[in-house]
Amino acid sequence: MAAQMHPAHSQPPAIIDLQRLSARDLEPLLEEETAAWRDEVEWDFDKSADLVRRFVDMRAINGSALVEDGEVAGYAYYVLEDNKAIIGDLYVRRAFRTVERENRLLESALEPIMANSFIGRIESQLMMARLTPGRTAPYADYLSVYERNFMRLDLDRAALAEGNVRRPMYIEKWSDHYQDAAAQSLAAAYVGHIDGRINDQYRSSAGARRFLYNITRSPGCGVFYRPASYVALEAVSGRLCGISLASLVSAGCGHITQIYVTPAVREMGIGHALLRQSLITLREAGCHSASLTVTAANEDAVTLYERVGFKTVRRFPAYVWEGF
Repeated sequence: MAAQMHPAHSQPPAIIDLQRLSARDLEPLLEEETAAWRDEVEWDFDKSADLVRRFVDMRAINGSALVEDGEVAGYAYYVLEDNKAIIGDLYVRRAFRTVERENRLLESALEPIMANSFIGRIESQLMMARLTPGRTAPYADYLSVYERNFMRLDLDRAALAEGNVRRPMYIEKWSDHYQDAAAQSLAAAYVGHIDGRINDQYRSSAGARRFLYNITRSPGCGVFYRPASYVALEAVSGRLCGISLASLVSAGCGHITQIYVTPAVREMGIGHALLRQSLITLREAGCHSASLTVTAANEDAVTLYERVGFKTVRRFPAYVWEGF
């Protein structure tokens, strides 16, 4: 079997609609991808893989598979959301993996999306795709690429020292009744921010509300962990001025799914205080490590995370296609 999986093949590769396949056809690929998420980023991909299996068998998934010599070498799927599309995942098995094969799968997703007159924007963050110098991607005339860092912290060794908070505030545990205030402040926090170019949900309160709902309800970034999720409130006005939300991505590994402070309280130590509280709670829950992702150009955030002890262990691309 290993010899058959070598990239040199006798039959030309073919792009097949995922709706023509079954979960059983994808099983070797999904098993390998699950192991890759576990070994490379300490994430439990089982729930996401189960969703793929279920939707493939229901013929309810948009996407394609790359098939070579009867083997599924890779796949990509996408979802349509109002006037936007999101390429949710792309994975090519190690024995086949080349930029050219990944780009064929990207093209197979982009072409039907771009043919849809209701769609004006396509987003994708592909954590399993390495960011390499000079890497190309399809439809480059419409493409913006942003470098993202995957950072990890060893909680067993982290000092998590208390910082200097220079603005009167207090921290409370996250509650769903903060949802609306958090959505409004999140949109305000990302006005003109590079992350608003990567994820357009940051640009409006309605989009931010949907974003917060997704990370507290869906398994895409792990299982939301309410005990390690916090809000910061200004002491005088009681106004929400920042949040730190956390999830569990595997046994013993937590993830900071969202953290921000509003512009009025930046550089006041509140972001550090929120992050520290989430990390302490994750450690008390038995987590040995924690992770987060950040846009590399967001230098202030990267500096904060490095000061706490996070290290960049992986770089991956965020893609946005517009104007097609």
